[in-house]
Amino acid sequence: MTRRSIGIIVNGVTGRMGYRQHLVRSLLAIRSAGGVPLADGTTVWPHLVLVGRSEAKLREIAERHGLDDWTTDLTAALARDDTQVYFDAQVTQQREKAIRQAIDAGKHIYTEKPLAEDTAAALDLARAARAAGVRTGVVQDKLFLPGLRKLKRLLDGGFFGRVLSVRGEFGYWVFEGDWQPAQRPSWNYRAADGGGIVVDMFPHWHYVLAELFGEVRAVSATIATHIPRRVDEAGRPYEATADDAAYGIFELDGGVIAQLNSSWCVRVHRDELVEFQVDGTEGSAVAGLRRCRVQHRAVTPKPVWNPDLPATEDFRSQWTEVPDNEDFDNGFKVQWEAFLRHVATGEPFPWDFLAGARGVQLAELGLLSAREGRRVEVPELSL
Repeated sequence: MTRRSIGIIVNGVTGRMGYRQHLVRSLLAIRSAGGVPLADGTTVWPHLVLVGRSEAKLREIAERHGLDDWTTDLTAALARDDTQVYFDAQVTQQREKAIRQAIDAGKHIYTEKPLAEDTAAALDLARAARAAGVRTGVVQDKLFLPGLRKLKRLLDGGFFGRVLSVRGEFGYWVFEGDWQPAQRPSWNYRAADGGGIVVDMFPHWHYVLAELFGEVRAVSATIATHIPRRVDEAGRPYEATADDAAYGIFELDGGVIAQLNSSWCVRVHRDELVEFQVDGTEGSAVAGLRRCRVQHRAVTPKPVWNPDLPATEDFRSQWTEVPDNEDFDNGFKVQWEAFLRHVATGEPFPWDFLAGARGVQLAELGLLSAREGRRVEVPELSL
């Protein structure tokens, strides 16, 4: 078996997402499995070049995982002939500049979302990458969650009949940082640093809705900063200037209506941290990160509203679990494997910079809707 090495610059590896999901659970997991097999029998082997701002943190991570190729000099890493792919997991404000450098260096680019801080910049990156002839990808990990893959199976099989609506709940309580440390970095709650739940989650909601149910044609959103004061990692109080909750209505092709709540100020009374309920003429489903339960039209009970009597039905027990029927790997890893096959062989990869720009656009228009208190139509984007 022939092994083909692809040099990958992993920028932002010292951050929570870059380290946990992309380095450990994706790239190192791919290496542990022997690489990414191709149809011709060749195996793609990721050679990793770790990049970050802290020399001490990079050295510690490299030693922990038996890696020896790391640098704080992104320009030098991009100049190397043995690196073909640039990956970005930095904070959003640093991303555009670094991606432009990677385009100029002729590297293929894979990046966390959001692609840029605004739609114009995201489209400009997409056009520049196309002109340079480099292949691009944006992380859209939730499409590969077991629960959503089961939901896609139901959609493809016609289980729902005509889909009517989607209702989604995402979030959990992020501690303020005073009496318990926060589970998310403090920059998430400062608008000047690119924080906010809209710019974080609306790009996710765009690709989930578009891929499963139809393109988003209009958005109406209300946002809030429910917790105005938090405490950072060093124990210093700071003003939270970014939105920490967003309540959105999305109008989709085909008349489907989606209502999605996103909040870092909600205590969980769900089975999973994110759940989507899909209702159709023939059946309904509730899908989360891993589980998916269904109720078909033929077995739908007939509840009767009577506020004078206690409810006697166990409504949750009336739903049926959708079986796994396959082994589900880590979603980040699965998409990494697809992108590396795309780079190596040109295998189709639909989640490119234009797809990423559409997610940025929905976040931008969601903020506009909240700011102006109105419904905003979502125009089609193209290069």
